[in-house]
Amino acid sequence: MNATIRHLLDRSLRALAPRAPAPPSPQTVAIPRLPPAKEMQDLKRSVLDLVPENPCLKAYKVFSQNEEDGIIEEILSHVAKNSPPNRRFLEIGCGNGLENNSHYLLLKGYRGCWIDGDVGNIDFIRTQLGGLDFAALCVRQHFVDLSNIEGIIGDTVTFLETREPDFFSLDIDGNDRWVVEQALRHFEPKVLCVEYNAKFPPPLSVSIAYCPTHRWAGDDYHGASLQAFCDCLPGYELVSCDLCGVNAFFVRRDLAIGFPAVGAKSLYQPFREHLTAPRVGHPPTLKWLRDKLMSPGPAFSGT
Repeated sequence: MNATIRHLLDRSLRALAPRAPAPPSPQTVAIPRLPPAKEMQDLKRSVLDLVPENPCLKAYKVFSQNEEDGIIEEILSHVAKNSPPNRRFLEIGCGNGLENNSHYLLLKGYRGCWIDGDVGNIDFIRTQLGGLDFAALCVRQHFVDLSNIEGIIGDTVTFLETREPDFFSLDIDGNDRWVVEQALRHFEPKVLCVEYNAKFPPPLSVSIAYCPTHRWAGDDYHGASLQAFCDCLPGYELVSCDLCGVNAFFVRRDLAIGFPAVGAKSLYQPFREHLTAPRVGHPPTLKWLRDKLMSPGPAFSGT
């Protein structure tokens, strides 16, 4: 009985005692960041100190995803000093055309081919442009792999009337390393742009295992490291990477005179997702390109 009474008294006293406050729930601490424009300026200053001739210092965006338009223009202008430009290109992985690496080139009077594996992207382009076949642009739907890349390059060479287009861009989120190596057995572009997996800095050389049905799952298993591309492209010199850590730019070695030969470690940029896809002006459309392609004469001029 006494034990029972003591137990009841203990419970009553505990109920009357003030309760200690619950520990605060853990909160995620936001890492302060500079405004994107200011961060880009600071990054360019650091690049200027390390590699003053790096083409990424001329970066700007018109219709590219990031600021590839300016880098491409800078590289092509240097290459033109060593080889007369033919104003031809191929882009594999053109998306829906609103943001890619060659839309701006078309507006400047280039002739080229757009290839993409997504039926929806091709349908959008067809609807917005009023077709897929023009004197300056050929658009095709292909899910690119090792079994069809030779035929795609063959058709491209026929349309462009050259085996040495000024520019070749490849972005297929997977078998890029394998496809680019095979593609370069069938033509010799002067400038090459590939999307690299910036998770792996040089000198680590890694690539996904080839799989013809590979689809990117939105994780880190895609493409190849920067060093892997350098290793599989012995005929090309790495000349720049964009500051977002997305694209790497190569120039054919016989035309790379005047570019800084500093190697992958000095040119590598880590992935900076928060700087990707900056908004420039109003939302992009294909309307300017439609006017250009439909025009019977030179509706635009540019270099």
